[in-house]
Amino acid sequence: MHEFAGYNMPIEYTGIIDEHLTVCNAVGVFDVSHMGEFWVKGAGALPFLQKVTSNNVAALTEPGKVQYTCFPNETGGIVDDLLVYRYEDDKYLLVVNASNIEKDWNWCVSHNTEGAELENASDRMAQLAVQGPKALAVLQKLTAIDLSQIPYYNFTHGEFAGVKDVIISNTGYTGAGGFELYFYPSDADAIWNAVFEAGAEFGIKPVGLGARDTLRLEMGFCLYGNDLDDTTSPIEAGLGWITKFVDGKEFINRPMLEQQKNEGVSRKLVGFEMIDRGIPRHEYTICNADGESIGVVTSGTMSPTRKIGIGMGYVKPEYSKIGTEICIDMRGRKLKAVVVRPPFRK
Repeated sequence: MHEFAGYNMPIEYTGIIDEHLTVCNAVGVFDVSHMGEFWVKGAGALPFLQKVTSNNVAALTEPGKVQYTCFPNETGGIVDDLLVYRYEDDKYLLVVNASNIEKDWNWCVSHNTEGAELENASDRMAQLAVQGPKALAVLQKLTAIDLSQIPYYNFTHGEFAGVKDVIISNTGYTGAGGFELYFYPSDADAIWNAVFEAGAEFGIKPVGLGARDTLRLEMGFCLYGNDLDDTTSPIEAGLGWITKFVDGKEFINRPMLEQQKNEGVSRKLVGFEMIDRGIPRHEYTICNADGESIGVVTSGTMSPTRKIGIGMGYVKPEYSKIGTEICIDMRGRKLKAVVVRPPFRK
């Protein structure tokens, strides 16, 4: 166990590698109730979200759709990355990172000139992420809703495990498939126990933060605080696909980000695999073949499925091309690596 964002969180139960492979091959459960949830309601909801997020919220054409996006700040960085759920026509749910709840809430409140109704429901919502190729089979036992009819990045809500009005979302942070469930904390014990009973035949296991990190890194998913922060722009981070410069969407710091997209950036986030044996770590220096510093590692680990060192980091653009050989400075030892395009786990 370890303190994280004010919670006492499990790092591992049976071991990070065991839990990682369980999610890849069967099904695991993450208690992610520490995540933050904000409701945004009323006639001002859509105009507000169009202003404070980078993605085009208008593309959520009907309730039941989910979108990955970020809050850009005024200086080219990212306040946080988040999910937007279109729950009803004028009602949206934002799911934000646990360590940023207070910062994000203050950001939303201070930028709400559209009169949207904001509600911080973080303490009144619990969340389980049930992830892996067997997740659908496990969860289908507990609801009459046909889960196979919920496309990726879509959701519904209804009765689950005898509990009414559970949000069932085909989303996740593992790349292994599965669902995320949102419900009242008072129902958490009942839902947890029901999921584990239903999953017993599939070898279901609880999974901690350690494997959550290795799973997301094998997929090349960014982690706020490592790969994204208040100084990294979505264009630098390869998140141009969630930064939509559509007509009528004048979001925060659009001109600067649009300039970056058109003129280029001074650094880019890349994925890399180790050629030499070694484990890259956060804040290790990235060098070129001549030993000159060209960037920094933001995330790194030993891949449980590939058995090689993998990582992500920011480098000068001329070193960002796939196949470029780089070096990672590991306590004075410059070990060879190569730039690749994530995911690392196919």
